[in-house]
Amino acid sequence: MKKESIIRFIVSGMLCFASVFAEAQNVKIDQPWSVRMAESEMIRWPESWQLDFQPKLKWDYCHGLELQAMLDVYDRYGNKKFYDYALAYVDTMVNDDGTIKKYKLEEYSLDRVNSGKILFRIYEQTKDVKYKKALDLLRSQFDGQPRNADGGFWHKKVYPNQVWLDGVYMGAPFYAEYAYRNNEVDAYQDVVNQFLMAARHTYDPQTDLFKHACDVSRKERWADPVTGRSLHSWGRAMGWYAMAFVDALDFIPVHEAGRDSMLVVLNQLASQIKRLQDEETGLWYQVLDKSGEPGNYLESSCSAMFVYSLFKAVRKGYVDKSYLKVALKGYQGILDHFIEVDERGLVSITKACAVAGLGGKNYRSGDYDYYIHEQVRDNDPKAVGPFILASLEWEHLQDVKEIVNQE
Repeated sequence: MKKESIIRFIVSGMLCFASVFAEAQNVKIDQPWSVRMAESEMIRWPESWQLDFQPKLKWDYCHGLELQAMLDVYDRYGNKKFYDYALAYVDTMVNDDGTIKKYKLEEYSLDRVNSGKILFRIYEQTKDVKYKKALDLLRSQFDGQPRNADGGFWHKKVYPNQVWLDGVYMGAPFYAEYAYRNNEVDAYQDVVNQFLMAARHTYDPQTDLFKHACDVSRKERWADPVTGRSLHSWGRAMGWYAMAFVDALDFIPVHEAGRDSMLVVLNQLASQIKRLQDEETGLWYQVLDKSGEPGNYLESSCSAMFVYSLFKAVRKGYVDKSYLKVALKGYQGILDHFIEVDERGLVSITKACAVAGLGGKNYRSGDYDYYIHEQVRDNDPKAVGPFILASLEWEHLQDVKEIVNQE
């Protein structure tokens, strides 16, 4: 038997055992939603590297998104199994010298930075120097990341001159936290600029929305020949952007120049989110500037991202308290329309767009037909992670209500 066949046989056997083991597990329904969803994912994917439906090791943003949420569950509820699940992933992916399996710095892809955020807490608890070296490696990517003339990062080296809202989330919160933890005071202006630059390039005054992306060179087929903006406002792109604000602001000093401008844009985003909330369900559509039109659908990842962002923005005082009503309605809408629980108590979140992009080898035109016909699936990490984060915010709110009621 060839070596490759033996490896496949062993892996197949391990996955089979894991599947049988998972079948015997249940999730208790009297727990908070954040815990129930996190436990459900751990049962579905016994090894944390398997998240995002992966058959092999991968270093990408989805693992970081979910495992960040699970570390937050650990921080709140203290069950070490959530921390151990995250630790198992980074211990597998990060080598002793700080290099990272499947990570290639020379690709200069912002998508590869996001998972680095979980390393801050892992290093803080383990003091294992390999994680500090990995953090430094990811930080070094910004030093060579291709930029436009205004300092805005390209989304990827293979996407020249392109600014995507997705990319702001993938890079800026990590950059901000690294600067905060390492006293890189000169980096804050670069972080702030990524947010404001993206706003300038993607905002469409005709719809009062932010478009998915902009090709500053205006050369791509998907780009408007005059503005460079893509055709539509994609729900999850605006969701990434909103989450980027509330996460990065945790680490940007209150009196840093430009922070007030970030808050102006965040409030603009909040207003847009409120305006486009579906009145009946409290949810949001896949293509925001075509909300309610034939073929469009209510989508779970952007809905969860918006709810999390509004909850946190209200809690931190970034937006008016009136937005709490929008977040509460949206959260209930998620529970009513997207959350399913099976006979073993496993929680699923349905109706998530699997992926959407622009350009590339299999060219994505970014027109309306493209967005509404991309694959839709259950338990996509881009819905799971934000649902856990939104649930944690909601659970915190319940604690506050109990304290107020007691007083």
